[in-house]
Amino acid sequence: MEAKTFMEILGSEYYTGVPDSLLRPLCDCIMEKYGTDPTHHIIAANEGNAVAIAAGYHLAMGKTAVVYMQNSGEGNIINPLASLLNEKVYGIPAIFVIGWRGEPGVRDEPQHIFQGEITLKLLETMDVSYFVVDQKTPEAELRMKMEEYGGFLNSGRQIAFVIKKNALTNDKKLVYENDKAHTREEAIRTIVKYAGDDPIICTTGKASRELYEIRNQEGMSHDHDFLTVGSMGHASSIALGIALQKPDKRIWCIDGDGAALMHMGAMAVIGNIAPNNFIHIVINNGAHESVGGLPTAMQGIDTCRLAMATGYKNCYKTKDIKSLEDAIKMIMFNRGLSFIEIEANLESRNNLGRPTTSAKDNKDCFMECIER
Repeated sequence: MEAKTFMEILGSEYYTGVPDSLLRPLCDCIMEKYGTDPTHHIIAANEGNAVAIAAGYHLAMGKTAVVYMQNSGEGNIINPLASLLNEKVYGIPAIFVIGWRGEPGVRDEPQHIFQGEITLKLLETMDVSYFVVDQKTPEAELRMKMEEYGGFLNSGRQIAFVIKKNALTNDKKLVYENDKAHTREEAIRTIVKYAGDDPIICTTGKASRELYEIRNQEGMSHDHDFLTVGSMGHASSIALGIALQKPDKRIWCIDGDGAALMHMGAMAVIGNIAPNNFIHIVINNGAHESVGGLPTAMQGIDTCRLAMATGYKNCYKTKDIKSLEDAIKMIMFNRGLSFIEIEANLESRNNLGRPTTSAKDNKDCFMECIER
């Protein structure tokens, strides 16, 4: 189904959410129509943030917003859905559009398998009526379902459209780019060069895939790396937990701007505790690049000032590989909780592979490594 037709059937004038690869046609259509005009569209920090924005829109306008997300974001919406939107509380309507990663019977990455299995069950538990959209869903059937759901929305309930792979199409694929000099992969290669045998906790998405391939290319062991293939936004908290229990080891966290933004409160916790063996590096390309390239709010934020305000001791903003190397050298000389932002473009290799070891093997090898 054409994404534009899908939008017309939904009938909403307001969209907010977190981009997803399965929803790329829809996200491109939203961007083409509204861009990032906040009176019609906000790319949220996380899915719970999007639900709250949608609630505010309803309170102000008396209309229903659309909240789009990957199914991994269901966990982030449970609290506002249960304690804010539900008809037993405020009865605020919302339309959820959810990309179904890890759909049972469809091959996908390990972090999506269990989430895929419980996607519909979570909606049932949260009393959200849903309709699954696939490549064969007739337009007429979707219109009838939306008409049926109109009564639900009018009574303050929530509905969801769960989108299977390739269910939505869009002839016009938008291209997102910036003018930064270096790629994320070049930045990660530089970090690996200086980290040596130190443990590295790497965020989800292409960053972990690039780290894995760099180790392969250099003939290096993967034992020093924990690849946070899921749990977007939580890599820095994982790294904090390790750093506090292994004070004799220098712990590196490779983060992304979208991931750091998703649970930014973690930086306040890290800064308050201030372990002096923690190096937090945010590779900032201003976009959710792994799922299409839609912009993040980090484009307009001075992350170094943010890190300093939350308690990080050594903070550096870098724009190229040379300044990244200089910042790393300064940090390695001056111990203390440290933060580096490195700007990057949106480029990544078309032939970028995926880890060939299982998540559990990665965990076991990493745990053995940090005990040695």
